[in-house]
Amino acid sequence: MATLKGEVKAFIVQSLACFDTPSQVVEAVKKEFGITIPRQQVESHDPTKANGKCLAKKWVEMFNETRERFQNEISDIPIANKAYRLRVLDRMATRAEGMKNLALTAEIIEQAAKECGDAYTNKHKFEHSGPNGEPIQHNHTVSAEDLTDEQLAAIIAGK
Repeated sequence: MATLKGEVKAFIVQSLACFDTPSQVVEAVKKEFGITIPRQQVESHDPTKANGKCLAKKWVEMFNETRERFQNEISDIPIANKAYRLRVLDRMATRAEGMKNLALTAEIIEQAAKECGDAYTNKHKFEHSGPNGEPIQHNHTVSAEDLTDEQLAAIIAGK
């Protein structure tokens, strides 16, 4: 296996931290740096795999920091943005319509409608009011006459 420069190692570690597969990283390294490396060498830079257990501390820290940032900052990924997705769908629909592919155009329009309606999100809309938008009534008063002797004894005992 060839010895890699620090910038190539950093690229590999960061790519793996962003959940790229070793095969994808091999292709990216070849494209970015013009270096052909085996998949096993890429795997040795992933501290979550058996081959990467001996990875230097600085690369493990970089991996963990990159993975945490990647998982917490999805806003950096364009497709995570609704406006971006709708813009792409609009371009696709325009192209499909120009090609007279009406079935595909209809599917894309349906997808855009679902996107606008939050059909593919895990957001839930809750009703936090009573009828006609009024506050929810909470009646927690109980008459002592409605309680049994056992219930009264439990209340008096503080249970």
